[in-house]
This record gives sequence, C-alpha cells and structure tokens, in this order.
Amino acid sequence: MTMLVGRQAPEIQAPAVLPDGTFIENYSFPRGKYVVVVFYPLDFTFVCPSELIALDHRVAELKKRNVEVVSVSIDSHFTHNAWKNTPVDHGGIGHVQYTMVADLTHSIAQNFGVEHPEKGVAFRATFLMDKSGVVRHMVVNDLPLGRNMDEIIRMVDALTYFEEHGEVCPAGWKKGDKGMKASVAGVAEYLKSHSEKL
Repeated sequence: MTMLVGRQAPEIQAPAVLPDGTFIENYSFPRGKYVVVVFYPLDFTFVCPSELIALDHRVAELKKRNVEVVSVSIDSHFTHNAWKNTPVDHGGIGHVQYTMVADLTHSIAQNFGVEHPEKGVAFRATFLMDKSGVVRHMVVNDLPLGRNMDEIIRMVDALTYFEEHGEVCPAGWKKGDKGMKASVAGVAEYLKSHSEKL
C-alpha cells in the first residue's frame, strides 16, 4: 500500500453522481476546501450502507467546516444512483448528500493504494486532504471492519486547529480542547495537566 500522508493526493477524472442525482462524466477533487474521500468495497452490500448512511448523517457538520465529502467504489455511477434511489429498508442508502464516484477501471483505488489484492475492490479507506490537495490523514480497515465516521469530524477539527494555532493535537484531542506546543516543554506541560485523561 502506498503511504500518501504528506503527499499530494492523486488527481482523478471519473464519472460520478452528484448529491442531487445529476451525472457528471469527469468529476475531479475541488481545490480551496478540505476533501474527505471515503472508499468502500461495493454498492448493495451490508457493512457499506451502515457506513455510508452514518457518513450522510455527518455531512451537515462537515459542510460547516468547508469539507467536500466524496465516496468511491468500483461500481458505476448508474449503480450508485440506483442504490441512492433504493429505500433503506430495502437495502438502499437513500438520497445521501455527497458525491459518489465510479471507479470502473479500479485506477483510483490503485493510485490511492487501497485495492484489495485478491478481491479487486477497495478496502474501507478514508483520506483527509487539505485545501491544497495534500493528504493529511488516512485510515484503512479490512473489509469486515466498519469505520467510526465521527473520527472524520475530529480529524478535520484537529487539522484546522493546527492550521489556525500552530499547536499540535495530542492523543484524544477534540474540538474545544487545548493543543500543545511541539516541544519537550510543551509535552511536559500537557502531560502534567492531562495525564489522568490519557
């Protein structure tokens, strides 16, 4: 698997279905805003809808933070749209409010280093890109292991805190917490007042 953290994210040009159901033939990641990319194995499966619906429930909070949310699987944009138009109680995901990209050639999963070596689908991978397209966070789960979508919001908050204050975010940091200076003294000061929370 390719380690992309700290590097420019691969560019994409791929078919997609937009939140309003419109098809676009050449979707690419926007610049000037944060981008969260959520890879998943396949439409019309079982763990995937739990993740994608959970992601949709957090879209409003992510939009407040200037985040574009994008999901990617090897299914076509037509299949994505069919899944969106299938009621949740019949195995669908409903009208999720983020862009769903079709990785029909598998090149996006391959370029991001998250294609399963035998099954030819994407692992459950999440990437956070900053406003210039640099990957600042990634997590990859094996196929049976669903993600915690709240962690995406926490990572966006940590990144924006670092960008605004220049302080780093220690273990378990969440919005509203203090950061710490990236120095021996900063660590000592933080541990002195937070050791019971670690």
